[in-house]
Amino acid sequence: MTSEVDVDLLNMQWKFCPQQTKMDLCGLKEMLYRIHNSVNKLLHWALVHFTDLTAGLLAHFLFRRHFHFLLSVLVMFGPVLSLWVSKYSIFGNKNHYLYRLFLHSCWGWTCILCGSFIFLLSYCISNSFIHSICHLLRLAVAGTLWTLFRRLLSFLVDASGSCFEPLQSPTEIHRNPRELLESDTGPLLLLREEKGKAACLKAGLEWQGCEVSDDILILSLCCLILVEEIGVFRPCLALGKPVGTPLRILFLLCVLLMSLWIFLIVCLLAHFPLFPAQLVGGALGYLGWKGLYYKGWYVLKPGWCCVGRPKALLPDSTCNTASNGTT
Repeated sequence: MTSEVDVDLLNMQWKFCPQQTKMDLCGLKEMLYRIHNSVNKLLHWALVHFTDLTAGLLAHFLFRRHFHFLLSVLVMFGPVLSLWVSKYSIFGNKNHYLYRLFLHSCWGWTCILCGSFIFLLSYCISNSFIHSICHLLRLAVAGTLWTLFRRLLSFLVDASGSCFEPLQSPTEIHRNPRELLESDTGPLLLLREEKGKAACLKAGLEWQGCEVSDDILILSLCCLILVEEIGVFRPCLALGKPVGTPLRILFLLCVLLMSLWIFLIVCLLAHFPLFPAQLVGGALGYLGWKGLYYKGWYVLKPGWCCVGRPKALLPDSTCNTASNGTT
């Protein structure tokens, strides 16, 4: 009798088990869906508050007025850091992936991220595709200025320098250090007729002449341009326009990129000090930014030939009033 009852209970469990399993799966899916929504709301809340806080900091008049001064101080006194850094640091190797991946394509990264941010922000405010494209002309003009700077500096370096061939090989110098110490001028050099610095270094020779750091120039210029372009994000948020998640993520990526450029400037100044070549490069980057955004083409009245400064994105801003300093 007992065995028959057990068999009936097993049959009842077998009948109701598939339905119960289906109900359990539905409950699990509903629970996972609620968790997913809660996590998304939490991440969106954190993204909104963090971008608002960062945008407020970058738009503050103290930051905008003194950032270029702090960057100038960093470039001027940064080589002093070489007294404390270790020569065995990973950032003391020019083949480090940060240098290879970002330094040699600094302007490309800036154009991609900053250009995307400018386009989305201007389209969010104006709802005009053509108007958004026009604001990208600021990056095009800055890129043209950087190309002219690079060509002009390359011409001046080639015209003012000379190519030499050491008469003593590096192995001989290491074998006879006393000879090098007793010599007033170091190893003797033989003048060679090579066309330009690039050809001289490619041939394994030594180039002597005036130098200007292209790396510090473009890094400084990119930092100043990023601060100028993303600094209008906070005033644009105050307009009440709907700002989507992609635009906020692009804003944070631009901030992260600017922080990376500052970090690379510190690394170059600390591990590869070249005074005054780096100082001249930083000065030229500052003059290029100052000439474009405050003394040059961007201060003209907005029109078909001038899109104005980034503040032209705001409806009540005009380009014909150039502000004093960097306010």
